[in-house]
Amino acid sequence: MSDEQVHGELLTPPLSEEAAHWVARVEEIAPVLREHRERTERDRVSPQPVFDALRDAGLHRMWVSEEFGGSRVALRTGSAVIQALARIDASVAWQVGVQGAIGRLSDYLPEPTARKLFKDHTGLIVGGVNPSGRAERVDGGYRLTGQWGFASGSAFADWLVCASLVTENGQVRKVDQGPEIRMLFVPRSDAVIQDTWHTLGLRGTGSNHYTVTDVFVPDEYTAGGLEITRPPQQRPSRAYAVGYYDFGPFTSASTVLGVAQDALDAFKELAAKKTPQGASSPLAVSHTVQEKLARAEMQLHTAKLLLADAADQVNTYGASGGDRLTALVRLTAATVAENTVAAVDSLYSLAGSTSVYASSRLERCFRDIHSAVKHITLSSTHFEMAGQYLLGGALQMRR
Repeated sequence: MSDEQVHGELLTPPLSEEAAHWVARVEEIAPVLREHRERTERDRVSPQPVFDALRDAGLHRMWVSEEFGGSRVALRTGSAVIQALARIDASVAWQVGVQGAIGRLSDYLPEPTARKLFKDHTGLIVGGVNPSGRAERVDGGYRLTGQWGFASGSAFADWLVCASLVTENGQVRKVDQGPEIRMLFVPRSDAVIQDTWHTLGLRGTGSNHYTVTDVFVPDEYTAGGLEITRPPQQRPSRAYAVGYYDFGPFTSASTVLGVAQDALDAFKELAAKKTPQGASSPLAVSHTVQEKLARAEMQLHTAKLLLADAADQVNTYGASGGDRLTALVRLTAATVAENTVAAVDSLYSLAGSTSVYASSRLERCFRDIHSAVKHITLSSTHFEMAGQYLLGGALQMRR
């Protein structure tokens, strides 16, 4: 933004020294991301130079233990990085966020396996945590067959995680909590990637479906579905004392917050320059625009503070917070989604016909955010489930 286009902004807490260092890494690779942004959108996958830049900056392993080749940055730091990426390209931010979420599984795998997957390989580790496969129990492991969706970053994956129902003699095994579920990791070469990612937004994530057919997966390349609902066991290599499902929502919530921030910046630039047809002054002097812009600004400010507070609660109570913490994280993610969508929709509407063109940043923000909030971590069903819990019921994922 040029000097004459600088606009007012609210006072916000400064980034920590660590966060500022990592956001500076995003700024260093920003020219590469911008250069390939249109190609990413057109090809529905990030090109090799973008992946190389992310890898060289260490962004794909920032939420992994140092023992396994990562940097173990603070939760707030990773969130700031994803927000910064999303202001440039939401598809890139989403893929990095997925690496943060799946990277959490490293704390549940045997250490030699986690080291091989995350340190000895430099590619992405992607996949689906919805148990849509079958893992038949055999000596030493499982025979895996199934199809999964939403493999964001599959073009640069070395390994795929496949959430599956465990079967024995063809029958689903039961545990006290219901069907037994395991996360199984297979090499990319054992899967077939299908070209299914034709979508409204987040087009560059390459979040295709993939299939695995009768592949043997050793025990040591699996993690229990029940175990990942709890904080991982204490060991020197552990990165975070927080359960998988209390960590993952921060990646998706950070992405939509960054997209909305980009929409806000884009609208401010537009409002200063655009005079609607038949009007005598630019949008920026309209009292209606000023009021709605301020409301959108505060929606994002609120969302940012809520997300930062939830990160602090996870840092403090990750190992002991239980359902109280999980309910807070889910409500925070759902509220961030609700606030950011409302802000983007308002700005998109205020921009008038300008926002319908593919050349408009607001058009892409609108498409990307409405695609991102379809993810279960941002679902409005969290309000219902948390409400049930707050009234004395069980904290379910969904009914």
